Amino acid sequence: MNPTEIQTILDEAALVLKLESDSILRMSQRLDHAFVQMVEAICRCTGRVIIGGIGKSGIIARKISATLNSTGTRSLFLHPVEAMHGDLGVVCPEDIFLALSASGETDELNVLLPRIRSVGCPIIAFTGNPASTLATHSDIIIDTGVEKEACPLGLAPTCSTTAMLAMGDALAVVLINRKHFKTDDFKRFHPGGSLGHRLAQDVSDIMLTGKAVPSVMTDTDMPAAIEEMNHHSLGVILVLNAQNQLIGILTDGDIRRAVARRVPLYTMKVDQMMSSAPHFAHPDTPAYDALNTMERYQITVLPIIDSDKILKGVLHLHDILGKGEFKFNGR
Repeated sequence: MNPTEIQTILDEAALVLKLESDSILRMSQRLDHAFVQMVEAICRCTGRVIIGGIGKSGIIARKISATLNSTGTRSLFLHPVEAMHGDLGVVCPEDIFLALSASGETDELNVLLPRIRSVGCPIIAFTGNPASTLATHSDIIIDTGVEKEACPLGLAPTCSTTAMLAMGDALAVVLINRKHFKTDDFKRFHPGGSLGHRLAQDVSDIMLTGKAVPSVMTDTDMPAAIEEMNHHSLGVILVLNAQNQLIGILTDGDIRRAVARRVPLYTMKVDQMMSSAPHFAHPDTPAYDALNTMERYQITVLPIIDSDKILKGVLHLHDILGKGEFKFNGR
């Protein structure tokens, strides 16, 4: 490679870095009261910050969610397409939904917004188009627009994704200060510094227990079972006998399929609709084994029972991966 070629490569790389840094600088100059409203809303939030996006914006959404979780703000990533096929059950009225789309016209994301609204969850948008469909559906709009992408074709998201990521970092850092998040808190959320250490925890360390577990008795009618499912927003209901033993599971997918077949749900008992052989784990099961079970059977919720089939808790996929509230030492 001759000196001219080398210099051309360095000049092109430097131009990309300049374009992206200039995009962030211009965005910082546009910060307004909407950012303050977002911070105040998240500080008041008693649920989680649920973040959604498609494609490159989805990747940025995952990173922002991970940063929030590690700095004291409970968060999880929700894939918009998966949400429309059952995962919407994780969204509660107490949550805040943060939607990422540079254009604001991402169909897979925008079609989800009315459903999010119907749950009662406020919506915040990171978008480069304040007049977009996404912005119209949002309560708070954060302008992350850029003048141009660094990609010479103007196609690959570069400056726009960098701007979204930087805005997410700005949000996380401001929340650290507002919530008085300390070094000791950070260490508590990073006990081993890796996903591998979290996966070595026992299921009992991270499962939901007590009133957080969605369950009904075997003779419960379907309207009451559906109400209990909606209350817990995990997308499942666990069915127990009089001895508190797990005898079945009913998912929101089961209900959707029954509705499609015109099954008269409201005249039935839950044991007529449930699956009677649910997959499960035990409290002393390592989290990585539970994760393998979920992956093998393509499920997101796993009942936890003891050797006598007595229900002890329930485990959600997001708890294993650290996207929801991950508990250490019983906290």
